[in-house]
Amino acid sequence: MVFEKYRIAAIVPCLNEEAAVAKVVRDLQQHLPDALVYVYDNGSTDRTVERALAAGAVVCHEPLKGKGNVVRRAFADIDADIYLLVDGDDTYDAAAAPALVEQLVRDKLDHVLGVRTELRVADGASAYRPAHAFGNRVLNRIVCASFGDTMGDMLSGYRVFSRRFVKSFPALSRGFEIETELTVHTLALRIPSGSMRVGFRDRPVGSASKLHTLRDGWRILRVILGLARHERPMAFFGSLAALLVVAAAWLMAPVAILEEAALSSETLRSLASAGIVLAVAACLLGTGLVLEGVRRNRHELSRLGYLGHSSAVITEPLSVAWSHTPALDAAEVEAPEGDAPEPARSVTAATVPSQRGVELTANPL
Repeated sequence: MVFEKYRIAAIVPCLNEEAAVAKVVRDLQQHLPDALVYVYDNGSTDRTVERALAAGAVVCHEPLKGKGNVVRRAFADIDADIYLLVDGDDTYDAAAAPALVEQLVRDKLDHVLGVRTELRVADGASAYRPAHAFGNRVLNRIVCASFGDTMGDMLSGYRVFSRRFVKSFPALSRGFEIETELTVHTLALRIPSGSMRVGFRDRPVGSASKLHTLRDGWRILRVILGLARHERPMAFFGSLAALLVVAAAWLMAPVAILEEAALSSETLRSLASAGIVLAVAACLLGTGLVLEGVRRNRHELSRLGYLGHSSAVITEPLSVAWSHTPALDAAEVEAPEGDAPEPARSVTAATVPSQRGVELTANPL
């Protein structure tokens, strides 16, 4: 696969990764030489920026704390055809980057997920902390139950995206929940995606994890529940309504088995309580129906926004940067009789074949 026809951006979020960032940058440059490596510093207090610059990376800054804020900023700032997202802690195998990009282009996908496969070192130490491994399994099962799939490793930080995925992704998360949001966005909109096993190892000496098991696990769980409410409103509110109906039936059970017609004050209270619970259940069911219609409309708008961007399918190599222009060539416009034809808009611009109705014009730098 020849990657020189694409503009590839490798995005590396970093916070105090001086022990690993230089190696990550050099490995990416070695295995994916056509990529431009962007190190996004998230307020490091060590020599992360200095080491990244010395390794040849483009260093950008995002003052708002959190990986989600970094990804949001990078997706907005960087204009490329293919985006590779990888952590700056040197836990992912950079040698897998070409294969991830190749799968994206070859299979005409918009998202390829690197499924972590642990690489054991000589002493047998694990790259996963026990609490992290347990939390990862639990969260993956919750997402699988809510959305039908997890793509193999919901919390992986090693991914490749097409331009139209990146430019249509809302990126609302602030912290480590961003991986969950990326996965659910893919599943909810049924975006063409794939996965591939990639090596995963422990951090190098001198590097410390920024992930807090309980705090970040709770945040990820909240995001999952929130996304389930937004993306599966009928199932979410319908389940709550069903539980309330069961509770109302339990409250009415003593009344139903009464042999005498006379009702005591306790049975009247039970009937009143059951009626209130049923009313709340009906409200929840109505809320689910309304939000289901809103969800459908939102997905239609998201789909149109997604289709408004080109994918990573280009038929000829580009030797210079390109930008989107309307499919109109002034040189081909017929001039009225008696008038001299107007010159083309740019005599130095080189035009390559159009993609999905949009002409790609290469503009000299």
